[in-house]
Amino acid sequence: MLRRIDLSGEVADYPVRALRGLLPRAAFDVNAALREIQPLLDDISHRGTSAVVEAVERFDGVRLEHLRVPEAAIKAALADLDPDLRRAYQTSIDRARKAHEAQRLPEVVTEVAPGGIVTERYVPVGRVGLYVPGGLAVLASSLIMNVVPAQIAGVGSIALTSPAQKTNGGLPAGSILAVAGMLGIDEVYAVGGPTAIGMFAYGTDECEPVDMITGPGNIYVTAAKRAVKGLVGIDAEAGTTEIAVIADAGADPAHVAVDLISQAEHDPAAASVLITDSASLADAVDAELERRVPATRHAERIATALAGEQSGTILVADLDEAVTVADAYASEHVEIQTANARELAPRIRNAGAIFVGAYSPVSLGDYCAGSNHVLPTGGCARHSAGLSVHTYLRGVHIVDYSREALAEVADDVVAFANSEDLPGHGEAVTARFER
Repeated sequence: MLRRIDLSGEVADYPVRALRGLLPRAAFDVNAALREIQPLLDDISHRGTSAVVEAVERFDGVRLEHLRVPEAAIKAALADLDPDLRRAYQTSIDRARKAHEAQRLPEVVTEVAPGGIVTERYVPVGRVGLYVPGGLAVLASSLIMNVVPAQIAGVGSIALTSPAQKTNGGLPAGSILAVAGMLGIDEVYAVGGPTAIGMFAYGTDECEPVDMITGPGNIYVTAAKRAVKGLVGIDAEAGTTEIAVIADAGADPAHVAVDLISQAEHDPAAASVLITDSASLADAVDAELERRVPATRHAERIATALAGEQSGTILVADLDEAVTVADAYASEHVEIQTANARELAPRIRNAGAIFVGAYSPVSLGDYCAGSNHVLPTGGCARHSAGLSVHTYLRGVHIVDYSREALAEVADDVVAFANSEDLPGHGEAVTARFER
């Protein structure tokens, strides 16, 4: 079922750029999507609420009287929540809070010279807009992953938006509203896609503009975030989900297969990649996929994803080559199902998150591991990290020098300033000692 790319014994022969070009990767043309949605964003920036209402009706088939969800609807969704599901949500919230609390950053005070103090203070973003998808899958889990670190960071104003659902009376999905209630979020909007990004960035009569937008979405959401980046901060340009499983001959092919299926379930463009030094394991995984995929609820979607150019099996000579390939691929999720999984994990440099051993599947991280599941995709794990408390914090330096401390370094400042033909910079120092 998975196409094969045999790189056994050849990995070291390729420069990094060439190696990346050989690996499976989904086509993701954000610029093309941006050209499509730019007129919509321009319309929202000029007409505000009216443009948003018209776009929601056009794309979601719902005519909104108000963009904001009544607080009573949030309370009703929470009251109607199934007790077992509420317990599962609470487990996810509690574990996410515990893991993210450890990410708090203390104020750092450094005396760089006698009387010369530089303090680094971490200040939360003032207002954040959180986007929660509501397309093929309604991801209440993404709401938890966005809200919890923002709250721990100390963000003072958190707004949430998720697409209007015709089946829910024009409100976002009930699960989204219920989790919002559990998290104490009462500013919720029934707006989705790039329309929601425009609403957050430019503001409307009902929704004040935000300072930062976070949360995953489809290619049009990503394009909209690219368009408004700079006007507001964004977390990342997230693409379709991807998983890379490093497995040896001792791995259970059923475990590998179900984990590849779990990510293919998200989207026909989702990427599922197996990296192995065992052709026999690859054969066994293919057999498991052939048996299991037709029996799944989303069989057509999964089969499309697994057969796509973005998915495949990469054969390598040994686990050293597997690590090199995994780092070149830089997957959103990397699973390690090998005999020495714990020893191998620290060698992986480029990954959004790493899942170690047979009992740490990606789906655990999606919901209840405590880690964050909003992660870099499309190879961006080479330079970017997943969502965290740090996403919502800004480091601010506070400089406090005494007269004596400034005098000590004055000649150096003047020398620097003159070398760059900026004498006024130097005079801003020397003038302080003229009388």
